[in-house]
Amino acid sequence: MADNTQKIGDLSVFPLSLGGNVFGWTANEAESFRVLDAYVAAGGNFIDTADVYSAWVPGNEGGESETILGNWFASRGNRSDIVLATKVGGGAPEPRGLTSSAIKSGVEESLQRLRTDYIDLYYTHYDDPSVPVEEIITTLDELVREGKVREIAASNVGADRLEAQLAFSTRENLARYVALQPHYNLVSRDTFEGELSEVAARHDLATIPYYSLASGFLTGKYRPGTAVDSPRSTGAAKHLETERGQKVLAALDDVAANHRTEPATVALAWLLAQPTVVAPLASASSTDQLPALLASIDLKLTQPELDLLTSASD
Repeated sequence: MADNTQKIGDLSVFPLSLGGNVFGWTANEAESFRVLDAYVAAGGNFIDTADVYSAWVPGNEGGESETILGNWFASRGNRSDIVLATKVGGGAPEPRGLTSSAIKSGVEESLQRLRTDYIDLYYTHYDDPSVPVEEIITTLDELVREGKVREIAASNVGADRLEAQLAFSTRENLARYVALQPHYNLVSRDTFEGELSEVAARHDLATIPYYSLASGFLTGKYRPGTAVDSPRSTGAAKHLETERGQKVLAALDDVAANHRTEPATVALAWLLAQPTVVAPLASASSTDQLPALLASIDLKLTQPELDLLTSASD
């Protein structure tokens, strides 16, 4: 695999971010360790989680993914080799929000679960319009100055609020967002393209799309008349009901056949070819799912192939 290291602020990252949302959900601790080990063995170093993962599982409280990662770091002794991203201000089990006190208590709880004294990339998970941008940025800047956070980033934020936060950081010479994590994939382009992508480009924000495979739909395993036993099947299968979904699947199949690869590989390679995207975010519940994800890094699509995929997703 070629050295395709990408930069996010002062961080050097592998161009595929491993999602930790499945840890403690569809992957128990033992399976999570196997996936993490396999990802690192393939050269990966960029792992993404959040303080609320996986609170949606009955019996969970949130933080299970961070706890599993903390146990893995302790077991492997490799914390300094990993670029660790986590988030604050998520919506489960109840919205924490982004007040100064919420962010400060959130980072301490995450550090404890992760069994580390610093977070490489710290996201505001969901914007909290009730809190002034000045309070959010000032608090995040404190965490950076204290050494608890290396770089800051945003997810699920509108273009206007993002622009205001960046402007405040610049004006006051405070920590500044270096990355954006939007919902973005071949069947969900308007969730990023347009004003939000323009802000990212204008301010040189690294983009790390989530739902890169549309809850598994873009792996190609969801087909008309095929039942898939997965907790995500409802979210993924809905795309089969749309003309766009069917056209995208057909285009993915065509391009995948050209390269003798998987639809998931092509879908991620399309994302990697988009402006500002440095590392799509994808998760794996088992090591069997990893090869198709990792292969996207070395798959260079031709311009006609990119155009075919883009046209199918319009």
